[in-house]
Amino acid sequence: MEPGFNPDLQHTLKSSISISGTGLHTGINVDMTLNPANPGFGIQFKRIDLPGQPVVKADCELVTDTSRGTTLEDNGARVSTVEHILAALVGMGVDNCLIEVNGPEIPIIDGSSQPFVEIIDEAGVFEQDAAKNWYSIDTNITYHNEGKRVELVAMPATEYKVTTLIDFNSPVLGTQHAGLKSIRDFKSEIAPCRTFCFLHELEALLDHNLIKGGDINNAIVVVDKPVTEEEMSRLAKAFGKDRIEVKSEGYLNNLELRFPNEPARHKLLDVVGDLALIGYPIKAHIIANRPGHFSNVEFAKLIKQYIRKNKHVKDVPVYDPTQQPVFTTQQIEKKLPHRYPFLLVDKILELSDTHIVGLKNVTFNEPFFTGHFPGNPVMPGVLQVEALAQTGGILAINTLPPGEYDTYFVKIDNCKFKQKVVPGDTMLLKLELLGPIRRGICEMHGTVYVGNKITTEAYLMAQLVKRG
Repeated sequence: MEPGFNPDLQHTLKSSISISGTGLHTGINVDMTLNPANPGFGIQFKRIDLPGQPVVKADCELVTDTSRGTTLEDNGARVSTVEHILAALVGMGVDNCLIEVNGPEIPIIDGSSQPFVEIIDEAGVFEQDAAKNWYSIDTNITYHNEGKRVELVAMPATEYKVTTLIDFNSPVLGTQHAGLKSIRDFKSEIAPCRTFCFLHELEALLDHNLIKGGDINNAIVVVDKPVTEEEMSRLAKAFGKDRIEVKSEGYLNNLELRFPNEPARHKLLDVVGDLALIGYPIKAHIIANRPGHFSNVEFAKLIKQYIRKNKHVKDVPVYDPTQQPVFTTQQIEKKLPHRYPFLLVDKILELSDTHIVGLKNVTFNEPFFTGHFPGNPVMPGVLQVEALAQTGGILAINTLPPGEYDTYFVKIDNCKFKQKVVPGDTMLLKLELLGPIRRGICEMHGTVYVGNKITTEAYLMAQLVKRG
């Protein structure tokens, strides 16, 4: 991360950039393009080679396979070996990115995150005008897997740190550990570390016609038992080499280790990539003892559940005045054309590609109270709906290409007013997209909360029209 990088703001890429290579397991040559994306978009993969170009979010709930890398699947599309590109994006501080691929697997390149870090550097990282809401873990979250002797712990910390320990009962690897004290060190300390496997695993994978894209240069191969000349010639044939030999250190002839504990550092890289699937940036110290993709993903689910349960992300939004809002009033004014006395949202607290939470403080000084039930100030229901619509407008505008837009109501359905809103109330305005925006038409479900009570609900349909 460059000097002056602000970790409390969201970031995307300055420009699109591409890289091509074969998938380790499928052997299919894939082109991958990283594209800038709006605040709150997160990281999403788009299979541009499939009909309808389906999109798969980087989300632990969508993992369908962890046997040889992490595979995501949704909308009839799958993308495998996602962990190294996810680790590179997290390590470079990129929150929002649309990754287009024209095949089923992310290119392996040299088996590390370094080629991806290099193209992210080349494209440039762009600071966005939106706060990054970190989730602080305030208690230990632990995952155990007795069978695999795996233990993963997330402990409270002031920033994101990771420690990994590996022990494969291998005379070559021994017991190793690696640490990342700050994500700022990812680029130099962790990104260059390559994936590794054992020779006996390699032979089994070749037997099953897997690792079709394996090259002697994209993995560290650990030789943990004597190898016959026959096996050597078979491997040489499989990799298209004249000969293959084992150096005295117990590694195949392809490499000098980049760090003495490169395998442990690569396991740390995998942890960073897999935990990106939580979908929320966290402040915690992760200690991972003998981690693997299956355990990492299960652990990501645990942490995600913890955050959702404790932040009430699903239902009642929580307002913490000490948290920096995603957008302030001044930033809202840049997005919406409304002005006094008709700008009815003060802050945006949460924003993703499918939902938004805004805030409106209701005071006795609102101009409408002079004429609406003098002596019994009640906020008009239609203005609550207008406040919802303005908040929803920001969500909709955020999902569209840059430009200035006006939003017009098309329809309001099933609107219910359940409680009065009176001076002194803080309205939390939550909207969720009901489907993708098509031809500028946007459908949302809106809810107004005061405290933990719902005051107003409605289904809103609006049209976005670009100005000028």
